[in-house]
Amino acid sequence: MTTETLLADRSLGAVPVGWDADMAVTALYSAHFRSLVRLAVLLVRDIATAEEVVQDAFVAIHGAWRRLRDPDKALAYLRQSVVNRSRSVLRHRAVVEKYAPKGLPDAPSAENGAIGELERSAVIEALRALPARQREALVLRYYGDLSEAEIAHAMGISKGAVKSHTARGMAALRSVLEKMS
Repeated sequence: MTTETLLADRSLGAVPVGWDADMAVTALYSAHFRSLVRLAVLLVRDIATAEEVVQDAFVAIHGAWRRLRDPDKALAYLRQSVVNRSRSVLRHRAVVEKYAPKGLPDAPSAENGAIGELERSAVIEALRALPARQREALVLRYYGDLSEAEIAHAMGISKGAVKSHTARGMAALRSVLEKMS
């Protein structure tokens, strides 16, 4: 199997056994970087931070490549890593905001303008009103198009909890969207 053949298959399901970390992570990066960034943007609400989260996940998988028990599950590992790192960013952001000095004016930036365009969507606004676990479950299910088992693995919860978070999230999303219109 050549690199071109592997990269043409965007799913990158199986990583050849003979590949070293550099080749495997490069192929994963080429095939999945953008989709992982889009996932992270929906979770952390910031493009630059999302790119940093995804980049850190790729650095981590590169360093841990030899310790991976099943290289075919590298994409699942990356998704879980992106979700976990996004949670860490949000926790850190909450602490920073709690202790930030009051009264400092926010400086507008081009990045905020671009993100503002994305935030105008009613669905994005409604997603933000949801609890974090419900939002994560919905984003992974409907945006990431993951199965319940893959979501459970990425979030570190059971399939039953995924079903519960997804159902409650959809009900809350409907309610918020109805209030907005």
